[in-house]
Amino acid sequence: MHAASQHTAIVSHRGGAFLWPENSLLAFRNSGKLAIEQLECDVHLSADGVPVVIHDARLERTTEGQGPVAEREAAELARLRLRGAGEQRLPLLSDLAALLRDMPQELQVELKAAPGRMPDPVLLERSLAVLDAAGLRRRARIIAFEADLAAAARAAGGLAGTVWLFGRDTLRMIGAAGVVGVAQAHGLDTVETEIGALDAELLGGLRRAGLRVGVWGANHAAEIGKALSLRVDMMATDDPVLALRMRQGA
Repeated sequence: MHAASQHTAIVSHRGGAFLWPENSLLAFRNSGKLAIEQLECDVHLSADGVPVVIHDARLERTTEGQGPVAEREAAELARLRLRGAGEQRLPLLSDLAALLRDMPQELQVELKAAPGRMPDPVLLERSLAVLDAAGLRRRARIIAFEADLAAAARAAGGLAGTVWLFGRDTLRMIGAAGVVGVAQAHGLDTVETEIGALDAELLGGLRRAGLRVGVWGANHAAEIGKALSLRVDMMATDDPVLALRMRQGA
């Protein structure tokens, strides 16, 4: 049985998307100055197989580019400016890894794919190679909505951890017992869900099964307070400054 965490780790979601341009080096640099434990980023593969730090499968929302990330080569992507972020450019995972070498936090890397598709297994391989080149594998966690992919990351070894993400739809379809079953079948010890989907009953069931539990979407005071009161193991937040202030005052 996993004991309740006495200290909820704060994860700066996309570098702190409420405070700075999401998934920008500026965001990660500023988050790195805070007394928090982890930073989180999203990665897609470029056309030439390079992990790029961006949440969406397309470029329009967060960059000045257009079209699918997967149709552009890394060199071209790296020249794109982020929207509303001055001269901040679209980072490659290698850029973020270089920044993290001199920072104390661990890094969560979420493996992404185009809507309706599975992430390319090459994305895991290439992301691990980038982390290894920077000497960061032991300080990194691979997170994914696909349990098979999270299991493959765990099997690769050497990571700080792996996390299977599940949302409300999955919970409605298979229930808490199903979530436990999937995690155990894949040899995973950490799961993460939406803060709005988690309550004490669900948390207790997951913990009794020996699972560590995290949440995402703890972005405002009410959700952050809920995560802290439940003593989840980690919470991903777009406002790490508020989360840190609330944790210090808890």
